[in-house]
This record gives sequence, structure tokens and C-alpha cells, in this order.
Amino acid sequence: MKAIILMFDSLNRHMLSPYADTIVDAPNFARLAEKSVTFDNFYAGSMPCMPARREMHTGRYNFLHRSWGPLEPFDDSMPEMLGQAGIHTHLVSDHPHYWEDGGATYHPRYTTWEFFRGQEGDPWKGVVTPQGSAGTAMTRTRRQDAINRSYMPTEAEHPQTRTVDAGLEFIETNHAADQWMLQLELFDPHEPFFTHEGYKAKYPHEYAGPEFDWPSYQKVSEPEEQVDHARYEYAALVSMCDRSLGRVLDAMDRHGLWKDTMLVVNTDHGFLLGEHGWWAKSVMPWFKELVHLPMFLWDPRTGDRDTRRGALTQTIDIAPTLLRFFGLEPTPDMQGQDLAAVLDDDAEVHQGALFGIHGGHVNVTDGRYVYMRASAGPANAPLEDFTLMPTHMRARFAVGELADWQPAEPFRFTKGLRSMKIQSRSLMNPWTHGTLLFDLDADPGQNYPITDDGVELRMLRLLAGLMHDSDAPESQFDRLGIPFGTVPDTGHLLVRKQSDRAAAALEQLPPLSGFPAAGAGLNIPILELRQDPRCEAILTKHLPQLVATELINIRAQLTLHQMARVTPISEAVLTQLARELAALPPGGRVVTAGTAEP
Repeated sequence: MKAIILMFDSLNRHMLSPYADTIVDAPNFARLAEKSVTFDNFYAGSMPCMPARREMHTGRYNFLHRSWGPLEPFDDSMPEMLGQAGIHTHLVSDHPHYWEDGGATYHPRYTTWEFFRGQEGDPWKGVVTPQGSAGTAMTRTRRQDAINRSYMPTEAEHPQTRTVDAGLEFIETNHAADQWMLQLELFDPHEPFFTHEGYKAKYPHEYAGPEFDWPSYQKVSEPEEQVDHARYEYAALVSMCDRSLGRVLDAMDRHGLWKDTMLVVNTDHGFLLGEHGWWAKSVMPWFKELVHLPMFLWDPRTGDRDTRRGALTQTIDIAPTLLRFFGLEPTPDMQGQDLAAVLDDDAEVHQGALFGIHGGHVNVTDGRYVYMRASAGPANAPLEDFTLMPTHMRARFAVGELADWQPAEPFRFTKGLRSMKIQSRSLMNPWTHGTLLFDLDADPGQNYPITDDGVELRMLRLLAGLMHDSDAPESQFDRLGIPFGTVPDTGHLLVRKQSDRAAAALEQLPPLSGFPAAGAGLNIPILELRQDPRCEAILTKHLPQLVATELINIRAQLTLHQMARVTPISEAVLTQLARELAALPPGGRVVTAGTAEP
């Protein structure tokens, strides 16, 4: 028996023809659907990138216990289990996060592995620029990305191409052998949306704006033609991914691998391209475009092809499926199920599916309703990391973060080990977005949250039950305002209580030109505004939480409009701020339209 996992990053199901009417030219995804089972109700779990990969190894959620980080010493690893059973596992990837502090324990779990450099500002080619290492971390990353691209003048040098070349080399070398698993993992179509001209030519359009294939993680405020341009750049990269998929399908055809080789084609999460007024992921609620994923499976055990399955399934199901395919049993700590049961009779696999990011909303769906539970209070606390591998995405935990850690009692899945309990902070505060409830039958686009106490109570109890099943720490229940030792009741509902704030957060952000005085006051650095007592008083009246907070994490040049791109501030509040700042009489700080950004 053999298996191939072809994994993409940030692949949107609504851009693929097996799932939607789309502008994207991707004929090989349609070809794949004819050769496999298409899953209609497949969801992400722990996000983003490395937490999703930890789920693929361990078959269990991890976002309730820790943020982005490595595999833990107590984690079960599906590739490692296969290797220990004599099945050769090989990883080929251009995903740069594997090489960072927060991903360093994943690739050694495979028997052999290959990595290809150059994606997303990967610190690859050493070219010293006149700016040196000056600027913000994001500025330096974009600068490095431009350097890397200069070393890829043709499609043949693109990291995606070189990764697929290596995967096909493994297939050519080993197609006649038995007992192997290849994980061919592509970073694309993750941002930046870098392709060569042949793919861009598939999407002709008029555009005279700035280079824009790398949207920031924030609300959309760009002109419509710029938003459309980014979508075309993404579409071009998906078309390149489609060609890579076609090369793998060709290899399976050429060597007759369909008779004994499982094929999994999946992704970790999606990417917002202006939907819900947002770019990217992580800093906003996890809308369906981000978590309702494309998933295709060819399983020689059942032989099902050119068919669809609607059972609720998740990323946690991949590890048990691969293990059972090779005759191994999932461990007791794995929460996922072998997808062969779904292929046989569309049987129910999960009553509910959890998904989320550490410190964000804790979300649950039963396939019809989606419940996004925010924190009960603005502090979004308590929040704790439980780990024996204290690293962030690209850095070790700082000394200050580790100064007050406490030993935690073992969880059911830590093999009797006590982990470090470390006080943590989140990338986003779900309280600012409020608790949300959606009915996907009535509102498949997830545009109109509902208030229904009966449905919310049922979904809240489903959420709490799945959190207990996952051995979630009591601090997560406290953060969300959910009782730990009793069944939630109507006194614990939050949708109605937080509806005004949730509605404001869902508003789209107008450009600066749409505000009084062309939004000039909204385009002055916040720290500069606060130096003027009159401006400070206006901020205190309309944004008291901003003034009451130490702005140690605020960049010196961050403006109110820029803050509203990542932290929801209603249009009404922004309009009033712009009006009052513009109305200040001359003297001291004078707010004029001339200070607005171009």
C-alpha cells in the first residue's frame, strides 16, 4: 500500500469548480473530482499554519491548549508512527514555517525530507540592501521577498515548481516499491501571490495601481479595482497550483498507482479576498471562507470516485485515515475518525466540529449552524499556553514570558507529563467582534448573524461538551464565560448581550475620503494626537479603552484609520472622531485635510 498527500496552503474552496461557479481556470481540480470523493462538509480545526499541521500529525485539536508551536514530546505523530512500522515516509515542501522556531520538530518525524527555499520573505539569499535591516519586521520580510524573487526569473526556479519536481522524482524512483507515504506540501496559494506572466495572462484586466499581490491582515480599504487585482493575482496562483496537481495526477495515471495508492488533496485553511470586508485571516472571526475547506480523497479500500459526501469531517480525521489505511490503529488520544466509514455509507462521523485560533473565538458547527463564542469580557482572560516547547512562530519565548510559569497538572493526552503553564496574550481579541451565530441554510454566505436563544443554548452546550471531550483547561471556560462544572443555561448566552458590538464589527471600513474633512484627523498618528490635550479629550470620549490602555504595542505612526483596519471601530464612531478633530480651532494641533494620506 502507498499514499500521497498533496497539501496546499490557503486554498479557497469557493475558487474551485467542484465547489462553485468560479473565474479560476483550474481544470485539474475538476479532473480530480472525477477520480475521487469530494467532501462537502469538511472543516478546519486548529489554525493557522503550524497548528493545522500539528492536527494532521496528532489527529486532535490543539488550539485550546497552546498557540503556534512545535510538536510536543507527548504528541503522537502519524508520519512517525508509520515510519516506526516500516513504512517509508517522505516530505517534500517549500513551506518556510517548518524551518522556524515554531515548526522545528515536524520534518524530523519523516523518514526522509527535502525543503525548497524562497517563499514569503524566507531569509534565503544574502543580499545587503542600502536599508540594511532597518524598518519593521514586515518591511524587512517584504524586502527579502523581493530579493528572493530576483533569483526566480522563470517558472522552473519557482519554489512550487522545484517542490513538485522533487515529489515526482520520489514517485518515479519508488512507484514499483511498496509501503511508502509521500507528503508533497506546497506553500501556495498562500500570500504573496507570486506567479510568472503565463499565469497572469489567464486573467487580463485593466489596472494601473501599485503592486498588490500581498494584502495585509486587515480590513479592506483599497479601491475596488485594487481589490479585484488582488483576486486575479490569487486566481493566477491557484491556476499554477492546478498545473502542479495535474502533474501529480499524470504520474498516478502513468504508473497505475490508482489501484493501491491513497490520494489526499487538502489545505489548512482559506484566505479572505475582500469577503466580509477583510483581507487574509487570523485577526477577524473565522468565517466559512477560511474554515469550510476543499478536501478530496481517493481510497482504494472503497474505490469510490466521482461522488460527494456531506458528513461533517475535519482535519483531525486525516491521521486516523492514513494509519488505518496502512493497517495501524489510531492512538487513544486521537479524536479523529477513519474517513473510510464516510466513504462506505456517509455515516455520521462528528456531531459537531470545533475550530479556532488560540485566544480567539472558540467556534463550533453542527453542519447547519455556526456558533462563534467570544470572550465574556474585554480583557480576553485568562489565557494560558500549556507547553514543553516554549517557542513562538519565529522566536523563542522571551525571558519575561517564562519568569512566572507554573507546572500544570497533566492533561489526558500528555502521557502523564506536566506541562508549563504560561500566561499568554492573543493576536486578536474576540470580545471586540462579539459572539456570533449563523444559520448556513438560510444564509450560506454567513452575512447575517441571527439572535435565537434556543439555538444558541443548544450550540453552546455542544461547544462546552466538545471542549470537555478535548480536555480543555478550565481557564478557557472562564475566558468564554462558560461554567466548567455544570451544564450551561440561558444565563450564559452572549449573542444578544454582545449584538451591538458584533454589528459594529461587521461593518465595512470606508476609505479616508469618505469621512468628514477627508478623514484628515483619522490619518494622524495616535501617539501624536494624544500629545494634544484637546485631541486626548476627544479620544477619551469616543474610545476610552484606547486611552486607558498602555500603548506600548502601538507603532509610532499608527493612525486611527489604520487601527480600525485591524481592531473594529464603528463607522459612526470614526465619523464623529473625524468631525470633532476637524472642528478644533487653530492653535496647538490643527487638523487639516492636507494631512490625509494619498
